[in-house]
Amino acid sequence: MTRKKQIIVPIAILAAGILLFVGLSAMKKPPEEKAEVDNTPIVAVELVTVAPMTLTVDSYGVVKPKYETELVAQVSGQIVDLSPIFVRGGFINKGQLLARIDPNDYKAALIEAQANMASARAALEKERAQGQVAEREWKRITDTSPTELSLRKPQLAQELARVKSAQAAVLRAKRNLERTEIRAPYDAMIESRNIGLGSYVGTGSMVGKLLGTDVAEVRLPVADNQLQFLLGNGVNSQVQLKGTFAGIDTQWHAQIARSEGVIDNKSRMSYLVAEINDPYLLNTKDEAKSPLRFGSYVKAEIIGLQLSQASLVPRYLVNDNRVAILDKDSKLHYAEVGIVRQEGANVVIESGLVDGDKLIISALDYPLDGMKLALVGEELEESTEEQSEAQIASVKD
Repeated sequence: MTRKKQIIVPIAILAAGILLFVGLSAMKKPPEEKAEVDNTPIVAVELVTVAPMTLTVDSYGVVKPKYETELVAQVSGQIVDLSPIFVRGGFINKGQLLARIDPNDYKAALIEAQANMASARAALEKERAQGQVAEREWKRITDTSPTELSLRKPQLAQELARVKSAQAAVLRAKRNLERTEIRAPYDAMIESRNIGLGSYVGTGSMVGKLLGTDVAEVRLPVADNQLQFLLGNGVNSQVQLKGTFAGIDTQWHAQIARSEGVIDNKSRMSYLVAEINDPYLLNTKDEAKSPLRFGSYVKAEIIGLQLSQASLVPRYLVNDNRVAILDKDSKLHYAEVGIVRQEGANVVIESGLVDGDKLIISALDYPLDGMKLALVGEELEESTEEQSEAQIASVKD
């Protein structure tokens, strides 16, 4: 009996253990399946825009008159008349009287010169008559040929020279009398006036300074390597000038009139000269426009070459004249591009890209041509779909 117990008890314990293990195993949940991890690099892209483009060259300068003149007195005397418009900042027209020097002495000099000329002419006529009398007397006395002295020809030549000298004196007196009136040589603005009513001026004294208002100029420095982007090295190119007038940003239209043709020794720049007609709008009745004042600092945009197809790409995306493109199969592709020039943080590309190309703008750790890529937006859409499917499954459970 005891032996049977010794055999049955271990068997019963073993059976109970087996049953317990089977029961626990049946209660254990199977391990959850882990989602497959997608290691495809995610990138961001920008669509390339290819369109016609006009190249420009930027510059700057100060507006100055094309013509400026220092007025000086050509005769001496007292200022007896002064025009009220002859003031700093005043606008004057060509031929307008600005000041008058006392003309009395010069009128007297003209009368004296005219009298001397009349006397010289009378002496000339007298000498001519005496020469004719001498010729008749010589023929009456002898049949031989008379000498020039006998016919008083040297005396006649002397009197003729005196008449010409008197004529020159009259012309000089007239010119000096005209110079007593100081007139504007062209339409201008008064920059300065150095005389006053009653002041005395000598020959060569500074009277004032005029600035021509018909045409203004701006000298525009341009780097030598930028001339290649301008037609005809910039001559006759259109220019947009930008500055301020009365605190308001304003634009003016100008045109390159000429190139100075040399490189400045200090700045190593070439200079193009832009001209602006009627900068003070004296002959223009357009209230929408603003005058361009002398001395204004302006920025210039010179219109250059026209590109039929071009695009702007950030400079940091270009490496060895190649850019990274996401092709239609979502793979990395390097495109060879033709760079025209750099514009600040961008470069102008003329060839190698087409409109709608997806330009990769995010950095890749180990980029390989042909590698599989994913867009940021596509990855977000997949994550959203997975979350939705998980939510639906949990509701069903």
